Amino acid sequence: MKKILNAPEHFVEEMLEGFVAAHPDHYAQPAPRVIVRAGDRTPGKVGIVSAGGSGHLPIFTGYVGKGLLDGCAIGLVFASPSAEQMAETMRRVDAGAGVLRLYGNYGGDVMNFDMAGETVDMEDDIVSTSVVLADDVASAGPDEAEKRRGVAGMVYAFKIAGAKAEQLADLAEVTRVAQKAADACRSIGMALSPCTVPQAGKPTFEIGETEMEMGMGIHGEPGIWRDTLKPADAIVDEMLERLLADQPLGGGDRYSILVNSLGATPQEELYIMYRRARQVMAETGAIEVMPLVGRYATSMEMAGATITLIKLDDELEALLKAPCDCPFWRQ
Repeated sequence: MKKILNAPEHFVEEMLEGFVAAHPDHYAQPAPRVIVRAGDRTPGKVGIVSAGGSGHLPIFTGYVGKGLLDGCAIGLVFASPSAEQMAETMRRVDAGAGVLRLYGNYGGDVMNFDMAGETVDMEDDIVSTSVVLADDVASAGPDEAEKRRGVAGMVYAFKIAGAKAEQLADLAEVTRVAQKAADACRSIGMALSPCTVPQAGKPTFEIGETEMEMGMGIHGEPGIWRDTLKPADAIVDEMLERLLADQPLGGGDRYSILVNSLGATPQEELYIMYRRARQVMAETGAIEVMPLVGRYATSMEMAGATITLIKLDDELEALLKAPCDCPFWRQ
């Protein structure tokens, strides 16, 4: 293992210490592994919280900010936070209008967030709802869509739900819009190399120097198939073919596309991918709105990328374009 760290067991705490110190106008850490917006809460505003393991910055923790999340609970690398950390995050962001739990479809997160919701309901009289992102088309077919993993589609859901909450919409409306955004997202990933979890000290999987894996998850979960590395255009063509087969887009439909690095893949390669994606999508007749290209949801230092498509209507497009402010996304 070759990493810049002191001790694996201190990785998350030391990261968060530096994270909050570098951005004091945006983040505060009121409890261990709990990050919330700096400053006072807005009375009557729905709080939006997420949770997940470390190793994915800027998702999840980085998107705490105006027009985005209000708080996030953080676990060890690729591991769920505890139910108590999630409950404490909900307590810290509640401003009297209830709390939306918005997170990815992973077993530990689902179980712990359900427990946290029950805890704050009974102990703190905080009303909460839940929207779970399940946008990874590689992890299950359309007939079992509820089993799909949540990946980079969460970026869109955070942005859209956060914008609605800033309008002081009630909990039912914020939840409706978050679910609408989640349902409109489709994602798929591909990987060229593994990453190393500090506590494990070894790569999460093995792959040959000339191989690639399509459908790889952000924790190193197996993909659909493994093959020799193809040219960028061929990779993008297959990714979009699978996304559009699951949710067709055609003449007059509006969409946003996110071409996302899993960590090690540089911006230059992402733009090569986006270039081809734009060509393919133009052939469908669909209309592109506000493309996103960069590191939005990573997997430590994994080389690879994900592509997400979200189908937009007037409501979702307006919320996507609304202002937001965090160190990783300003609009």
